[in-house]
Amino acid sequence: MTVEREEVAAALRGFPRMTLDRPGLKRAGVAITLTLEDDGPTFLLTRRAPRLRGHAGQWALPGGRAEGAETPGETARRELAEELGLALGAEAELGLLDDYATRSGYVITPVVLWAGVAPAVVANPFEVAEAYRVPVADLDVEPRFIRIPESTAPVIQLPLLGRLIHAPTAAVLHQFGEVVLHGRSTRVAHLEAPVFAWR
Repeated sequence: MTVEREEVAAALRGFPRMTLDRPGLKRAGVAITLTLEDDGPTFLLTRRAPRLRGHAGQWALPGGRAEGAETPGETARRELAEELGLALGAEAELGLLDDYATRSGYVITPVVLWAGVAPAVVANPFEVAEAYRVPVADLDVEPRFIRIPESTAPVIQLPLLGRLIHAPTAAVLHQFGEVVLHGRSTRVAHLEAPVFAWR
């Protein structure tokens, strides 16, 4: 599978992104960071450190709460540098996906970044337990949808790395795959996270 910078940027430019106006929620940005490796394009995925106060041990894209008047891109790039030691400039930003509101009180804006050929990554052990370069081709997979008694909305589970990744990360990555790999404007804001991710 080939994923070219301009192809990704064009897909995102053609995507009618949906924003959420939820003033009661905190703003956050997450980075879908694309890299080019010997065996093809990948994105960076982390497992959060077990000592973190929120969402400890969960699978996540680099990201976090916005500071001051930061744009989503600025937040995502700052968090990427803090978590994985990868500093990218504004020119790395290719576009945005739909906002996603979490049960834990955030509106997440996913930012797609282009990191180029095999960038060095150094995980911050205070925030990141593990860091992976996941083939973009692995996103061309059917998600699973299950029901839970606590919600009427379907819970999304995305098979990656031999396990199931949950929302919000699963929802964001599923939309990225739909928009960039298939050219489909698939919405994910209605998809639920499991109860353990609500806190």
